[in-house]
Amino acid sequence: MKKILAISLLATLLIAGCSENEQQDPLEERTSSTDEQENQKLAIIAENLVAPWSIAKVGSTFYMTERTGNIVKIENGETERQSVELEKELATASEAGLLGFVLAPDFLESNRAYAYYTYRDNAGQFNRMITLRLEDNGWQEENLLLDKIPSGSYHHGGRLKIGPDGKLYATAGDASEPGLAQDTDSLGGKILRMNLDGSVPSDNPFQNSYIYSYGHRNPQGLAWSPDGTLYASEHGNSANDEINQIEGGQNYGWPTIEGHEEQEGMVSPLFTSGEEATWAPSGMGYYNGNLYVAALRGTAIIGFNPETGKQWEVITELGRIRDVLIEDNYLYFITNNTDGRGAPQENDDKLYRIELK
Repeated sequence: MKKILAISLLATLLIAGCSENEQQDPLEERTSSTDEQENQKLAIIAENLVAPWSIAKVGSTFYMTERTGNIVKIENGETERQSVELEKELATASEAGLLGFVLAPDFLESNRAYAYYTYRDNAGQFNRMITLRLEDNGWQEENLLLDKIPSGSYHHGGRLKIGPDGKLYATAGDASEPGLAQDTDSLGGKILRMNLDGSVPSDNPFQNSYIYSYGHRNPQGLAWSPDGTLYASEHGNSANDEINQIEGGQNYGWPTIEGHEEQEGMVSPLFTSGEEATWAPSGMGYYNGNLYVAALRGTAIIGFNPETGKQWEVITELGRIRDVLIEDNYLYFITNNTDGRGAPQENDDKLYRIELK
């Protein structure tokens, strides 16, 4: 039997400890205090979201997943929380739930999207990739693309993106078992690549395998430059968070190396937070030569220039940031202060917009 997920919130995600700042109008704009965005307007597009995880957009309409099992639609300033009917029971483990989400290229005709979620059944806890179909303002699981992606107490990965090659990419964490990341017979600790119908692309680096790259701890962000270069963000082990340039078939080292360490046959990151700091990087986007990365522990959007090595804080003071989406010269992002690890501000969580210069 399919299980219809309740809209009620998980107890660990209840909004508590809200700040005593004066309540803002949902569409109010205010000036960011950061140097990079000085005199830029920060627009609040939506608020009162519950641990949102992924942003998708078509035309002027937004769709965002909430880990608790809903999809929130924002259209013409109106917010609608849509139910999601899944084949498996959504897991309530830390960091788990309804995670990655991307609309099909023909969404306006097919009403189809792709999703990644963590579930638990009699065999244990796993992640799976599926297609969803929108019907009567609700979503239903349609087809299973890939099942039994390892899941544990932490490190589920979960980011989905369709690349410029038309393939579906997914990030899979090591499920808190570091050894899985080096095991090419396991899907854990990998970046995965598939055709949109769920089949294995003939040009994947490992024959008959979804694995595109390996040696990852908990990657949660993917972005491409206009020339097709793929970048990924990855959580380090308490520090040494990474921004990597991804090439098919390469080994990114975890758990053998991390941070600035090097070893033959393994790829070291373009950027690392180092031994003393952590970003906990999540969703990311590319614009005008720069990467823009959501940071959870770093409570910021961090800019990186892969050519010069420069990095800087674009937005701060809004708490944990989970995902970004860049369209034209606008950067949209969602906070994640209600995920059980943050300090919710008034009417958190929120979808924001800034203009990139």
